[in-house]
Amino acid sequence: MNTTSTSTLTTHFPVGHKKTSVVIKENKTDVIVCRYDDYFMVMVTQLGCVGTILHARKEEGILVDPTFSVSVIFGKRDEPLLVAFGRQLIEHISFCGSSRPLVLTVGLKDHSPGTLKEIISVVLENRLW
Repeated sequence: MNTTSTSTLTTHFPVGHKKTSVVIKENKTDVIVCRYDDYFMVMVTQLGCVGTILHARKEEGILVDPTFSVSVIFGKRDEPLLVAFGRQLIEHISFCGSSRPLVLTVGLKDHSPGTLKEIISVVLENRLW
């Protein structure tokens, strides 16, 4: 990963967030992680726009282990890697002790597994959960 990181943390009104920019496979990638009272929002873009919007949440059962659901709200519905990306993030949020759902926006030029893996790493470095 080629990083040109400019990470900042803002915790004052209206929303606590971290933002950073990195270069992944020659594409400038902007990542913003926001913490609202009732959910997290992660925005990732190489296009300068929102792209596909996903909603991910943990569903708890009484007698079974929790399950995780990820649904596409708007955008590319035929991208299983984006759903897997959302699932990895909501699982990480859950395993870190939070039950807040996640709204994820992904606008990428490169949807390869390597790119998504690097983005997950950047998001986890800048997490707010």
